[in-house]
Amino acid sequence: MSTTTTDNLINLIHSLTKAEKRSFKLYATRNSSSQDELKFLQLFDYVDKVSNYTDENALIKLKEIKKTQLSNIKAHLYKQILTSLRLQHISHHIEIEVRELIDYATVLYQKAFYHQALKMLDKAKQLALKANSNILCLEIVEFEKVIESQYITRSIGTRSDELTHESTELQAHVVAAIDYSNLALQLYALYLKVGFSRDEKDYLFTREFFYSRLKPYRIEEMKFEEKMHLYNAFVWFYYMNQDFLMCYKYARLWVDLFVEYPDMKDSRKEMYLKGMHNLLNALFNLRSYKRFSEELEILSNYQFSSREQENEIMLHNLYLFSNRINKHYLEGTFTDGLKVVPEIIQYIEIYEQQLDAHRIMVFYYKIACLYFGSGDNKKAIFYLNKVIQFKEETLREDIQSFARILNLIAHFELGNDILVEYQIKSVYRFLIKMGDLHGVQREILSFLRLLPITDNNELIRAFKILHHKLVKLSLLPFEKRPFLYLDIISWLECKIENKSVQEVIQSKFNQELETGNKMYFPNEE
Repeated sequence: MSTTTTDNLINLIHSLTKAEKRSFKLYATRNSSSQDELKFLQLFDYVDKVSNYTDENALIKLKEIKKTQLSNIKAHLYKQILTSLRLQHISHHIEIEVRELIDYATVLYQKAFYHQALKMLDKAKQLALKANSNILCLEIVEFEKVIESQYITRSIGTRSDELTHESTELQAHVVAAIDYSNLALQLYALYLKVGFSRDEKDYLFTREFFYSRLKPYRIEEMKFEEKMHLYNAFVWFYYMNQDFLMCYKYARLWVDLFVEYPDMKDSRKEMYLKGMHNLLNALFNLRSYKRFSEELEILSNYQFSSREQENEIMLHNLYLFSNRINKHYLEGTFTDGLKVVPEIIQYIEIYEQQLDAHRIMVFYYKIACLYFGSGDNKKAIFYLNKVIQFKEETLREDIQSFARILNLIAHFELGNDILVEYQIKSVYRFLIKMGDLHGVQREILSFLRLLPITDNNELIRAFKILHHKLVKLSLLPFEKRPFLYLDIISWLECKIENKSVQEVIQSKFNQELETGNKMYFPNEE
């Protein structure tokens, strides 16, 4: 068994709950009596107890297992654990239950018990309809057609028409759902590479990419899954192009879809949580603090059942941590926000095997911004270096670019002028390579190149000039993007007014609260 496969087995065993381990042992010993048959269970107990598993140590400890047997025993153990988990969770997941019924129908069909097989498939279809799974429904109907062609019933004439119509209708819904989910996935992949649209060329490319693949639709004729994937695709399109008002509209429709179909909130938890996260992201970027706080409260109070799966718990914490940080950004309470950092680091350590590099990178950048905003530039640099040192340069080129710029500013704050001068050329080359050297980035790098300025009055004057330039640039559609990653204008104001970044952002936040957010929100009364 390869190292990767062995690691998969170890991770799977260590992820099991006490109840799952107990059920597995009952399952494993149900029909086995001889020690030879239970070698895989001995291996299970050993792996469960040790923190650093190696084959060499396992063979020393488990003398009944020969070296030539170990690979097959590990493969058998992995399969037995998965089978046990499937049996344990079958009553909690309709899709697993439906597939089991299809399996039973297959066995009955092979035994030529056509009538029994059809009854089993009908039961499966009712469950699949309840789960709004058109793909499973279509699979069942296609199987029913096969059986009907073998088992001639009195109603074969009407039954054939009924199945043909059902199959055609389901096929149309399945194809539409696949088309929209493909589009959403392709947009997400594009976002992972470059982030937000950087200029008009990016916008036109994204727009052409989106609308050339968007199939015509009539919302009133669509079912749950089609609508969900369609709204997901629209959210990504508008989010990438920084149209956060329209992004909010479709995220709101996405979340409201689960209100319309309440059963789906239980069976499609991961998509409900993702919809909530996208809704909060849109509200954060619209700086709608009141609505953001209300939705964050809903996400925070999300109730988990006792049978909740690790995937949903992991995703819930992922979205909750991300938006808790965003709330501190809005309020300017960076120092208070640092209290969540140990929880996030622990979360990353626990789910290191499950989290993708993108999620981890975003967390490190967000943490770095918390430290920068609180005035701890050394800690900010520590986490920015984690982003900069990521091997996958094609992943979120935007964050990697702004991590380098923020790193320069943090070193400037620490008075590391020689280091800043040395690193500017490297950052400049990186931005050129990534195609991300635009107006705001050019102005910041040009400013840093002038350093060091020893005369304080001259330095304040330089800050004011840069501030004036950046405020003008922030009004341009495609120059707003840098300020989504780094509130450089507030940093400049803190230098000009001799205040901390926190004080400047908190002052702006309080002014916004006093004036209120007058923005019109679509899809709301």
